[in-house]
Amino acid sequence: MSKNTYVKPSAIGLVCISTLASSSSWADFIEDSHATLNLRNFYINSDFRSGKGASSRSEEWAQGFMLRFESGFTEGPVGFGVDALGLQGIKLDGGKGHHPGGSMIPDDRDGKGVSNWSRLGLTAKARVAQTELRYGTLTPRLPILVATDARLLPQTFEGLHITSRDIDSLTLHTGWIDKAVGRASSNRTGLAVVGPAAGNRESDGLFFAGGDYAVNQLLTAQYYYSNLEDYYTQNFIGLQPLWKLGEKQSLKADLRYFRTRSDGANSSASGRAKGYSAGGYTEGNTGEIDNDTWSLALTYNNNAHTLVAGYQQVSGGSNFIQPNQGGLGEGAVGGSMYIGTDRFVGQFNRAGERTQYAMYTYDFAGLGIPGLTSTVAYFSGDQINTAGGSHGKEWERDLLVDYVVQSGALKNVGFGWRNITYRGNVQRAQDENRLIISYSLPLF
Repeated sequence: MSKNTYVKPSAIGLVCISTLASSSSWADFIEDSHATLNLRNFYINSDFRSGKGASSRSEEWAQGFMLRFESGFTEGPVGFGVDALGLQGIKLDGGKGHHPGGSMIPDDRDGKGVSNWSRLGLTAKARVAQTELRYGTLTPRLPILVATDARLLPQTFEGLHITSRDIDSLTLHTGWIDKAVGRASSNRTGLAVVGPAAGNRESDGLFFAGGDYAVNQLLTAQYYYSNLEDYYTQNFIGLQPLWKLGEKQSLKADLRYFRTRSDGANSSASGRAKGYSAGGYTEGNTGEIDNDTWSLALTYNNNAHTLVAGYQQVSGGSNFIQPNQGGLGEGAVGGSMYIGTDRFVGQFNRAGERTQYAMYTYDFAGLGIPGLTSTVAYFSGDQINTAGGSHGKEWERDLLVDYVVQSGALKNVGFGWRNITYRGNVQRAQDENRLIISYSLPLF
């Protein structure tokens, strides 16, 4: 069985195509166009060591194809263009007995993963000076919204995104997003937050605005505001100073602060009773969102060595929260958040949680093996608020090895291994291995 391909028609896209058809200014549109085919072979094996669930083990293997086309812009004061993203997943393994508990392949009705699934996203775009408008399929990576790409195919969003660089050293963003397609789905849903077991109601959409300001070459400041209607408002402040310590040595700090408060239906008991409720621990078990989260990470780089040390603290009113399709179905499990503790299994974002972490990366080019890197990371969280009044804890250890072939017939083919161990008393203990082979082929 296969999922149907999803295509969303765009009125603005039709206007752009009509404009192109009647215009003689094709040169930049054609010359600046390019297309890339990305291939990703992904194997994931999860061994659940404790806790209740559909299965004690899941095993999935699939091949993904990602065809990305980006046009240039037509000539003139207002330039128009069109982008397209085609995604295809093919199951290699993930049959009945292996698939339950998996998060990479959409569910079939008989407990297996579907044999294949696909989707096509179109994006109309326009440019005036250094301001670009994009409408349609989007993959944002902003402090208030991150499209996850942690499985075979990426999560995509739908809406409007305007980016302006007309002011020197300042990049501004604003937009509205109301739909998403999960990383293991062909069907779109609205946006929500991770909710109770019974699920959530969809929000009408997410408004966002903010920007990054390069104060100088050594300091970047950020501010963003977002409002997920009927769920929350969120303010984000970020600072990223950089210190040059000498030849091939540097120290970078990343300071982040989020202030998140309930909005609309989530602010009232009657609204939460209708399904606009947050899951996990909330003060008084109300389901109301009320959170402050701050973190500081220091990154020291010395030639082939990179060392990261960080600390994050989540306030006790509710979990740290950002848009998520969890509880809405359609393979929408899982989402990313703009926090340094968003890892492979744990996210370390629970109410009251205090997390300390460290990561070390070595680039083997320093030993004459270019293309080979290895990372070991350890995250430990405690003081987690629970409904029973006790404090929960969790930890995760990650080992990453990546190699990109530098020459020969397999040049630019990437190989990756992820070995993950997660333990705690707030979710199922888990051992996991992921093997990833990837290749990017420029078509034109």
